[in-house]
Amino acid sequence: MAATPTSPTPQPPLPRSVAPSYRTQEERKEIPTTTAEATLPLHNGDVESIHSPGHNSDMFRAERLQHRQQQQQELQDQQRHNLKRSRTLPPFIRPEGESGRNGFSPLHFLRICFRSSSAVSCAVNVLWPVVPAALVVRYSQPDWHLTIFALSYIAMVPCANLVGFAGQELARKVAHVYGVLVETTFGSIVEIILFIVLLVNGSLTPVIQAAILGSVLATMLLCLGLCFIAGGIRREETEHNEAISEAGSGLLLTAGVGLAIPAIFQKALKGSDLLTSQELSERTLSLSRATAILLILAYVVFVWFQAKTHHGIYDAIFEQDDQRDTDRRRDMSKEKLTLLECALALAVSLALVTIIAITLVEEIDFMVLERGISEAFMGLILVPLVEKAAEHLTAIDEAWDNQMNFALSHVLGATLQTALFNGPLVVIVGWILNKPMALDFHIFDIAVLLLAIITVDGFLRDGKTNYLEGSLCVIVYIAIAAAAYHYPNPAHLSGGSTGAH
Repeated sequence: MAATPTSPTPQPPLPRSVAPSYRTQEERKEIPTTTAEATLPLHNGDVESIHSPGHNSDMFRAERLQHRQQQQQELQDQQRHNLKRSRTLPPFIRPEGESGRNGFSPLHFLRICFRSSSAVSCAVNVLWPVVPAALVVRYSQPDWHLTIFALSYIAMVPCANLVGFAGQELARKVAHVYGVLVETTFGSIVEIILFIVLLVNGSLTPVIQAAILGSVLATMLLCLGLCFIAGGIRREETEHNEAISEAGSGLLLTAGVGLAIPAIFQKALKGSDLLTSQELSERTLSLSRATAILLILAYVVFVWFQAKTHHGIYDAIFEQDDQRDTDRRRDMSKEKLTLLECALALAVSLALVTIIAITLVEEIDFMVLERGISEAFMGLILVPLVEKAAEHLTAIDEAWDNQMNFALSHVLGATLQTALFNGPLVVIVGWILNKPMALDFHIFDIAVLLLAIITVDGFLRDGKTNYLEGSLCVIVYIAIAAAAYHYPNPAHLSGGSTGAH
């Protein structure tokens, strides 16, 4: 007898969490399937929390998937463009920095320079009207010394910012390690110009000496502290690679000891019967020149280490920072200067910086002698703040974008360049120009420098930073500024005994 066919037993519908899906595994991973709290991946690597059941609708999932596919397509198009460009460019050129244009376009040039590299740099550009005002007042009212000094001081900031921006645009066009060196070098050109103008003046040697150490302190304490605050205020803590901090901390201590040797030598023998005052001055000057040569040699070794023998380590570190950049897509899509426009921006900004620096230096004597500003405050605080403005803005912007390795490289690189190259270079230039320039710093300057190096080394040692450590660095710098403000001028100056007048 044939078996009677039976109808299959109806199965209950599968729950939504195990329902079959025709999506790919990647899509199932990205799209939440429950009404509980879930997350959606964002482009910058963070996640977005979802608390509402309405987010699980098909329309929402389709929109999110479409948006992500659009982002991936944009990145693929950019990568294909870069690959195509890299086949026609020299090996040391990065296609990401290419502008896609040739020659010089005035409208593009002005628009790109005004927008600058960050919101802070763009805000600084509103000070450009002060530049012609400073020049007009200088030549039309030469007796307005205080006004000329104030306008020149403010005018230096946008000029230095343009130097830094042009250097940054040029750095985008070369490999990471070379780019950091290019940015640091152009960020320090303003300082070199100011030092040489002070040296040529002849009567401001104490201001130069204070400015060398003041530049180190401003970058190492104020700028680094602001970087820690900018990076830590949006995150619980920021991390940096130990290769950056260890090399920088060791070189900072070496630079501090090297700069202190001539001063300790001079102070140890001063007042003794072993040498006359003239002999001591001559030997201190000779020791300063020898120390300057050795410090420059140390800087050359550091650059060779970073750019040649161990550049692979730094390239990998900077590449990781690029991936963490929260503004990477926006930065890559920004208009960029051509090579000719970079050269033009550098030429214009350096010419303006030189003119403004000469104007500023001419009024320092008035501020010290007539207004009673302390030489220590002028050199340690006022001059360094304006000369390193561009470098500070660049580093703070990178820390804000979670690129702490880039920020540390700029801060430590600028500090080392001042201590190991710019300062010693002034001694060598003075030697060539027959203008004695010794590294016999005041004990106060050397003491605060070495204490600051020890403080920063303690903060960098664990590879993590937060806004508390940044705040402490800034507080230490303000304390040094207060001490410099009240530091008395030498007795031969007639502008009052203290900087508080």
